[in-house]
Amino acid sequence: MVDDTELLRGAGLRVTAPRLAALRAIEASPHTTADDLVSALAAELPTTSHQAVYGVLNALTGAGLVRRIEPAGSPARYERRTGDNHHHIVCTMCGAIGDVDCAVGHAPCLTPSETHGFAVTTAEVTYWGICEQCAAAEQADEADEPTGAVVPAAVPPAITPSAAAPPVAAPGVG
Repeated sequence: MVDDTELLRGAGLRVTAPRLAALRAIEASPHTTADDLVSALAAELPTTSHQAVYGVLNALTGAGLVRRIEPAGSPARYERRTGDNHHHIVCTMCGAIGDVDCAVGHAPCLTPSETHGFAVTTAEVTYWGICEQCAAAEQADEADEPTGAVVPAAVPPAITPSAAAPPVAAPGVG
């Protein structure tokens, strides 16, 4: 297996401490945000600025070593799973994100009914739902409601996961 130093060199990028640290942090926490990455790097590289992290992310995504995804209502997220055409599933309650492989055969979603002259290279599908943990918490909350109480219909909040509930892959996904 090729190590991160060789990956950077192979992509024509200089090997720097922030780039190596970012690759390690994204590997440890897939679907991380730039802000989460700044926090993750703070212990190892306390003088690394937000601007430096954005520069690192731009270099890594430009070189194809990191993939940027942008689920609606959520800040951009970064992952190291590149080179395939996988999709994502997002919890509308806590913002947890999991990877989902194409459902049938070899990237069937790359064959649209109409291309309008485009050469299709990537397709993004985002599934939305409620993760097991949020569904269980919601059921527990409903069980605590007094009998006969009228509970207003839940409106999913904008995807803004808190530090207390970091995004995690949904069980059995990716």
